[in-house]
Amino acid sequence: MMLDAHAAWSRSKARDADIQAWAWLAEAADLPLPPAAPGALAGVGIGVKDVIDVAGMPTRSGSPATAAEPARWDAACVAQLRAAGAVPIGKTVTAEFAYASPGPTRNPRQPAHTPGGSSSGSAAAVAAGMIDIALGTQTGGSMIRPAAFCGVVGFKPTFGRIHRQGMSVLCDSLDTIGWFSNTVAQSQAVASVLLPGRAAPEAPARAPRVALLACDAIGRLDPDARQALDDSEARLREHGATVVRPDLDDDLKTLLHIHTQTMHAELALGLLPLARSPQAGLMSPVLRDALKRGLDIGHADYVRLQQARERLSREWVLRFGDADFILTPSAPGPAPQGLQSTGSSVFNRVWSLLGWPALHLPTARTALGLPVGVQWVARPDDDHVLLGWAARWHARIAADESRRRRYENTGTD
Repeated sequence: MMLDAHAAWSRSKARDADIQAWAWLAEAADLPLPPAAPGALAGVGIGVKDVIDVAGMPTRSGSPATAAEPARWDAACVAQLRAAGAVPIGKTVTAEFAYASPGPTRNPRQPAHTPGGSSSGSAAAVAAGMIDIALGTQTGGSMIRPAAFCGVVGFKPTFGRIHRQGMSVLCDSLDTIGWFSNTVAQSQAVASVLLPGRAAPEAPARAPRVALLACDAIGRLDPDARQALDDSEARLREHGATVVRPDLDDDLKTLLHIHTQTMHAELALGLLPLARSPQAGLMSPVLRDALKRGLDIGHADYVRLQQARERLSREWVLRFGDADFILTPSAPGPAPQGLQSTGSSVFNRVWSLLGWPALHLPTARTALGLPVGVQWVARPDDDHVLLGWAARWHARIAADESRRRRYENTGTD
């Protein structure tokens, strides 16, 4: 059972003073009663990242440069969820224009540590038990990283499969709508609504074929994140999985460079109307700097980057043709201390650039109680298959890891 809208609202009202996950919360009297004819998400209270429209609620994109008028209509994805019975109870905090300047949200696991970003409020609200489902978006690592830092399940679908009408889109070829949940089963319930059109295939009964990408060429893992990756590999092998380690260091570096340039170029064009308006001075310095860097990228250079991107995308689909999914880091480590930064998205950007579905799975906690986990990635349009593999294997791997750590700490099983 998932929290209904009124229970979710009550928990949010009681707990948000400490977490500050909500940018705008509805009034209890405005929430509808549970529907008489329930859908797949009947009566479930959901949060919506404040770059996605909800009728009657303002969309501020985390910026004082935007107006506070309520949206007239739901975004397409919100309308789909409403049709399945879900009830939006409010708008969750986002980094400014879903980029880098963080909002006030705190990590429910350790309030002095960042919740990640840019979908900080959505991940934190789920982690704090205020709601079970929240929409977010990802351009670089804005879904997977906060899911990792807050210790919840985060899913970024295949690019282009979730309609973006009603979303503030800045990076046209990168921005993707996704969602957070407490369990893989809850994520599958949302996928059944937002990724319809065919029955969700179950993962095969056999053990999976896994490609392990540690991504050492583009980022360093701290000991806790390395342990989480190694432990997940070991648990998969113990349960019969075949694990291979392809050498793609050069490609990873190239893809990371393409993502950075693409993001800045598209962000700059997306923000150009605001940059030329009287409200331009209200943008944060970090956002103005990103806009300047993006405008310095010429059109011819941008086209060459996209041609290289398309070539590598085709090659990678073939390279991973035998793998059921890819096992790779979600973040360099647990949530860093401090609220001035949202942390590094270095291990997420390649999958945002390629547009492949990505899933964060929490697997363990550090000695300080901070969550760590791993990222599973699949080829384009294998969204339901990826979730099916996770539904079958995540609980088993996490349970094995919990038992192992308990034995190490106490000497008993």
